[in-house]
Amino acid sequence: MKEILFNLDKTLPTGLQLQLKEQLVSAILSRALQPGERMPSSRKLANHLVVSRNTVTLVYQSLVDSGYLEPRARSGFVVCPDAPVVPPVDGLNYKDTIEGEKIDLAARIVSSKLILHPMNKPLNWREFRYSFIFGQADFKLFSHSDWRDCARQALGARDFGSLAGDFGHNDDPLLVNYIIRHSLPQRGIIMEPPNVLVTMGAQNALYLIADLLIKRSTRIVVEEPCYPDLLDIVKKYTTHVETIKVDDSGLVLDEKVLARCDLLFVTPSHQCPTTVTMPTERRKALLELAQKHDFLVIEDDYEFEMNFLAAASPALKSLDSRGRVLYIGSFSKSLFPGLRLGYLVASRQFIERTRELRHLMFRHPPGHAQRTAAYFMALGFYDSQILRLKRVFATRRQTMQMALDEFGLSNRTAALFGGTSFWIEGPPWLDADLLATELTKQSVLIEPGGPFFADRNKKSNFFRIAYSSIERSRIREGVEIIRKTIDDLAP
Repeated sequence: MKEILFNLDKTLPTGLQLQLKEQLVSAILSRALQPGERMPSSRKLANHLVVSRNTVTLVYQSLVDSGYLEPRARSGFVVCPDAPVVPPVDGLNYKDTIEGEKIDLAARIVSSKLILHPMNKPLNWREFRYSFIFGQADFKLFSHSDWRDCARQALGARDFGSLAGDFGHNDDPLLVNYIIRHSLPQRGIIMEPPNVLVTMGAQNALYLIADLLIKRSTRIVVEEPCYPDLLDIVKKYTTHVETIKVDDSGLVLDEKVLARCDLLFVTPSHQCPTTVTMPTERRKALLELAQKHDFLVIEDDYEFEMNFLAAASPALKSLDSRGRVLYIGSFSKSLFPGLRLGYLVASRQFIERTRELRHLMFRHPPGHAQRTAAYFMALGFYDSQILRLKRVFATRRQTMQMALDEFGLSNRTAALFGGTSFWIEGPPWLDADLLATELTKQSVLIEPGGPFFADRNKKSNFFRIAYSSIERSRIREGVEIIRKTIDDLAP
């Protein structure tokens, strides 16, 4: 009756084969199944688990390949005599280890205390009927089969040797080649491999820059409103942080503030979170001010691929002839955020120093992720993905714009090229945090605007709603619920 050791939960997202394999391996490692012991027949175990016999047979064969089981003539499958085992730890009392913990490790932390203001993005956001959450992927629009084929190719015999090794300071040359030959030229940027560093997303690039360039006396200027995690990063290093307001043309060029600036962080293509675009003339004027007052500009070009209303304007970096702009790109919006791949473009000397810092932190991004993404791009799947996203997002944006107009929500977005979200200004009395809480009860997710402002203690009447991960058919109804909830909260 060994089959009673195993039970499968068909409500879990984990596949039945994987569940069964994990349970069998656990039983063998713990010696609940002894070496040489005969396994239940595939038919008997399948009947017990109420699954197909083929499911059990495939799992058994997989465990044969990995050395846990072996076939025996007229005996079916048995546990390998030399199957791995987890050795017990002698003299270990779990209760004693918990009660014996007396050291206050938190008191020994020497770095400054971090006060984070992350956006609330629940892991189960897909279960919400009206998920207007920003930065999440709609997997119905993603070609899983093409990505899977590229992942298999990356694990093939030709590539596996390099992926299994240590890249050290280096990045995957195929991915870097795509970035410099395809992605950057689309933004008007011409660079060579030594000018590019692959990062664990755009946020990792921001952190690396901050660690190398910001000290206590460094004077920082950011947009108002701006990316919440950027504020938290720079405030970890310095208290000298000023903000400049954003209008319908992006960052307002307040020369009085910029004159005392060392580093400026800006999102000129799609300002975060308003999505407004800085025109070329203002970009040129910004670069002249950077030269005049000797400050560096960090350009976060996080969403440039999502231009479907008009052609994208050249990147700020493409207008930079003096090397004052450090450029950050990301694949999170065009592929999926869990990939955690981005890149930093700067002078060779700065990139080399950044490589050294990255090496101390985590050496390099995972080789398999880099090579899979490189194949996905080089084989044309990435361009097809971008075209598909642009086509779908254009219709969703139109639907959301019509719904906002119909229900009288004040759209503060002035994006000329597209994007994936709207920045909404509620009535002056509105508490966007309270609104978000009330909407969650109705299966609606939005992002309250408070974390985007420097004064996090001030009540905000702004909020962001995105259309990247919600079906078009649900947009109007979701916006209507938002409008009704705002009305219900009216004083």
